[in-house]
Amino acid sequence: MKSTLTNLLTKISTQIHIYDIFLALFSLFIISCINAKLTNKKGPMLWPILGMMPSFVLHFHELHTWNTKILEKCGGNYRIRGLFGGFNGIMTSNPTNIEYILKNNFKNYPKGLYYRDRFNELLGGGIFNSDDGNWKAQRRIAVSEMHSSRFLKYSFKTMQDLVHGKLLKVIEEQIKSSMEHTIDLQKLLLKFTFDNVCMAAFGVDPGCLAVDSPENPFAKAFEEATEFSLFRFLVPPFVWKTMRFFNLSKEKKLKKAVKIVHEFADNTVINRKADINLNHEINDPSDLLSRLIKLQKLSSNNNVNDKFLKDFCISFILAGRDTSSVALVWFFWLVHENPRVEDKILGEIREILSQRDGYLNEKGHEIIFQVDELEKMVYLQSALTESLRLYPSVPFDFKQAKEDDIFPNGMPIKAGCRLLYHIYAVGRNESTWGKDCSEFRPERWIKDGRFLPENQFKYLVFNGGPRLCVGKKFAYTQMKLVVASILLRYKIKVIKGQNIVPKVTTTLYMKNGLLINFKPR
Repeated sequence: MKSTLTNLLTKISTQIHIYDIFLALFSLFIISCINAKLTNKKGPMLWPILGMMPSFVLHFHELHTWNTKILEKCGGNYRIRGLFGGFNGIMTSNPTNIEYILKNNFKNYPKGLYYRDRFNELLGGGIFNSDDGNWKAQRRIAVSEMHSSRFLKYSFKTMQDLVHGKLLKVIEEQIKSSMEHTIDLQKLLLKFTFDNVCMAAFGVDPGCLAVDSPENPFAKAFEEATEFSLFRFLVPPFVWKTMRFFNLSKEKKLKKAVKIVHEFADNTVINRKADINLNHEINDPSDLLSRLIKLQKLSSNNNVNDKFLKDFCISFILAGRDTSSVALVWFFWLVHENPRVEDKILGEIREILSQRDGYLNEKGHEIIFQVDELEKMVYLQSALTESLRLYPSVPFDFKQAKEDDIFPNGMPIKAGCRLLYHIYAVGRNESTWGKDCSEFRPERWIKDGRFLPENQFKYLVFNGGPRLCVGKKFAYTQMKLVVASILLRYKIKVIKGQNIVPKVTTTLYMKNGLLINFKPR
């Protein structure tokens, strides 16, 4: 009897202890939730252990729109925390804070080890994944070569050849081949920009832009590699590093994709060196890779080695392939949705062409735009700029604080703090752009008939400060030439019933592409 009573009391005591522990843990959870909400009053809920992940998952299908609204409600800043505390930092769309990060206290906000570690396999020590002296050396070379009259002349010739020798012909062949000539415009333009960047930067034509050409393995691998690298930002380091160690899941796929990307870059360098050695008469090449190979031969500086050349190839493709093609896809969709803008672009193009001698005798397919004509297209530049404001090719960017600091708005920053600035949200900030900030209105960029640029920290499409995009002029020239050449000849009709939404990755692709028909004018 006594033994039975003792066992009963022991059982009750154990149950009470379990209940106490559960109650204590539950109380701690509630207190943590209350504390998190008080810390981040208007921002998303920072759950214990889970951080922002529940909110992120819930709004993943509309991530950019949701985050824009949250930032607007929070005054442009809120604190973020990842799964298991794996990512602690600040999200901002405040132009003043962004200017402070990118310009006023630039030295304190590099890419940082956190970012470089996650993109190391793909980007190596390329310009987009480097800081300090390594970044300065690469940027100095890029500015010197890309802004030279030699490269500007050569790169524009490659654009003209590709637009008239291939792009327009592919469109015409598609129209002739079938009455139902539906084309995925995003795929078409990705092929165009890939060929263009390879021709301008490496002096080779990969031949992707052709009727019924198969998908280039490199292009597919490159897109996958950027997407799988982004996954590393969403989970704690021990998760993706364990997956990498055991070669599992996304890390296995990343390894395979990176291998394809690196083999392409290695072969590009090897083949270009072989071409130069065989053609000794090429003493003054114009493509960027050949210029760097020449610099490698002439320089005693070991920094310009084969690894540097490979990383350069990958970085230049990242900068020039996806960004321009994605920008053009969103632009053509917006123009289709806003016929008055299309009419004004066509009116400007025809007005500029009317100034040519003998223009009336020229046939449509014979018209090839020149640099000076593209520079006169003020309304087209404004429309492209406005499209990029609403749909920036790179929607997020990342920095990391080296030392303790304080933002201009008084927010304290700890050393090592990760800083995400949401470029998509900056372009839709009502306090910056007005109540019509969500409207596609190119006129906001024009004053007295001239294009009027905005403060670069309110318009972050090409970044800002010392890291301002080196290829900005190249991008605008390329986009203007493509748009003017296509719209002069064809009207674009978007197939109805498509779900037009951005894909959540490092580049703002249309998630489902853009199916269109070209209708000859």
